[in-house]
Amino acid sequence: MKMPFDAVKRKILVRKEAETDDNHGSRPEERKTEDIINYGVVNINKPSGPTSHQVSDYVKKILSIKKAGHSGSLDPKVTGVLPIALGKATRIADVLLKTGKEYVALMHLHKEISEKDIRNVVKEFVGEIRQLPPIKSAVKRRERTRSIYYMEIMEIKDKDVLFRVGCEAGTYIRKLIHDVGKKLGIGAHMAQLIRTRVAGFDDKNMVTLHDLKDSYEYYKEGNDEMLRKIIFPVEKAVEYLPKIWVFDSAINNLCHGADLYFGGISKVHSEINENDLVAVMSLKGELVCLGTSNFNSEDLLEGISGVAIKTGKVFMDIGVYPSS
Repeated sequence: MKMPFDAVKRKILVRKEAETDDNHGSRPEERKTEDIINYGVVNINKPSGPTSHQVSDYVKKILSIKKAGHSGSLDPKVTGVLPIALGKATRIADVLLKTGKEYVALMHLHKEISEKDIRNVVKEFVGEIRQLPPIKSAVKRRERTRSIYYMEIMEIKDKDVLFRVGCEAGTYIRKLIHDVGKKLGIGAHMAQLIRTRVAGFDDKNMVTLHDLKDSYEYYKEGNDEMLRKIIFPVEKAVEYLPKIWVFDSAINNLCHGADLYFGGISKVHSEINENDLVAVMSLKGELVCLGTSNFNSEDLLEGISGVAIKTGKVFMDIGVYPSS
């Protein structure tokens, strides 16, 4: 089962090889623990009960940091993957908010029906669907199109159907289940929901609030091993995005919000299209900024003059790299 970005196999295309100066910046995995706490992402296994905002607030208190932000609300009763961006990394949550999500859901049918009918109807919901958000939702209530990337039935037992679904951000699974029940002609409701993936964060690398609390206590006692395993550098959040790697000399201008010109590019990912959102990286693998590509990969490799990437959100601080 794959998300759209999983299906794209990217290669790194070299425009011009270059060395990076180890006196400036830092490879993400070599950052100090205190820096990771204030510029990282932790994947919390959200418990049933609290809101996503409350879980984010718990994380903030546990780590004694001023800011933390989640990557998309889950209903209080829903559990599972909830990436929390920490400190200076908080703005990266918007990137995760807009990416595809995966869930495992338990659908309870209101009447008995054949397994063949269930499977046939579920297949009809893969692809583009029209969905009217529920009355209690955070968005304006009007019908909109959403993509269902895959919908795999895992188990059927009596009137309960366990399935895995990969979908576009902003898809309401409760409403999806209601619509499946309506199509079957027997009605259905959501009995349970677990989020299992948001971009590079999944149910294999999520941790509980208790795990985070214990790890932080060990850290305060001088042992940061556990904490460094469960808090990811901010770069983890852009793993799924296509990337542009730039020379050290181009970085400080980008940090001031300047656009990226062709002359600053060292390497690019293949399969970039015009208007794609891209992550602009240092040669050490640090996230410098996000941007919008004005060209495809081939043109980024061959272009000579002009703006290659329109700079958006800047994450690296001014002065980390010297002015060119």
